[in-house]
Amino acid sequence: MVKAGIIGATGYAGAELARLLLGHKEVEIKWYGSRSYIDEKYAKVYGNMFQLVEDTCLDDNIKELAKQVDVIFTATPQGFLAGVLTEEILQDTKVVDLSADYRLKDVAVYEKWYQIPHKSPQFLAEAVYGLCEVNREKVKKARLVANPGCYTTCSILTAWPLVKEGLIDLNTLIIDAKSGTSGAGRGAKLPNLFCEVNENMKAYGVSTHRHTPEIEEQLGYALGAQATINFTPHLVPMNRGILVTEYASLREIRQADGSMALPSYKQVKEAYDKYYKDEYFIRVLEKGACPETKWVEGSNFVDIGFQIDERTGRVILMGAIDNLVKGAAGQAVQNMNLMFGLPEQEGLRLVPLFP
Repeated sequence: MVKAGIIGATGYAGAELARLLLGHKEVEIKWYGSRSYIDEKYAKVYGNMFQLVEDTCLDDNIKELAKQVDVIFTATPQGFLAGVLTEEILQDTKVVDLSADYRLKDVAVYEKWYQIPHKSPQFLAEAVYGLCEVNREKVKKARLVANPGCYTTCSILTAWPLVKEGLIDLNTLIIDAKSGTSGAGRGAKLPNLFCEVNENMKAYGVSTHRHTPEIEEQLGYALGAQATINFTPHLVPMNRGILVTEYASLREIRQADGSMALPSYKQVKEAYDKYYKDEYFIRVLEKGACPETKWVEGSNFVDIGFQIDERTGRVILMGAIDNLVKGAAGQAVQNMNLMFGLPEQEGLRLVPLFP
């Protein structure tokens, strides 16, 4: 039985971690850490946990708490883990960090986009970017996993096979992304109040959103060269879900007769099948079908569809995830399963909720 602890257990991602781990037959949650609700019963913070969790919230003293568990999930603001992580902690326990502290390998890039100093850059080289479908073998050996962001998970997985196979010009990639309000966290913020969000839709972080360099870095690895993309997120009036629509110019490839031509639908589909046909959590939809956030809600699935626009020579890629599951807690559990040699789907065989 894997003993787990959650720091930041009273945020949305932390609460989703608790929900998933309570249903995991190989995991025991030893403690719930929360700086905001120390000594309060967890079920008082989240009424859905009434008679399911009797624990009270502890503080976030990771050094002491690490001695009690095999793995710690840190669902905390940027900068928290980087400010407290030590070699001693990593010798006591493994860590899956849901913040961005160890996602970017370049300290200068992190500090530019997050506007805070990085306090433990010595762990950046070791940290594994926890996109399971891409870095599975590295995750299995890791003691520190940087759980990817929600926008990035959806954006990267939707485009990865086409970048890897050289079917698109990555520098023409434009990502239009839309997220439910839970992606902004549980803290009280004026832009996220009901009257601000309801019956409204708005772009934000235009050309400055901090997930941009994360997407560029990871897709750059697939390309084997530095990448520059456009990424624009939008806030939509729903609780959960991310939908990305991505546009890119197709690149000519050599055909069977030796001529050069743009890829066909069949060739693009073959690229997706090459990388994802054995991936349980990635569902490449049938021709003509478009992903919908409702079809993945409450699950760890990624739904992907695409359409070739022959008139413009571009391909339109679409992806949908639940931002709190595959975009946060579900992916964290998937990483934990790999780190401890457990079946990758354990605790995550979740049928999407509908309606």
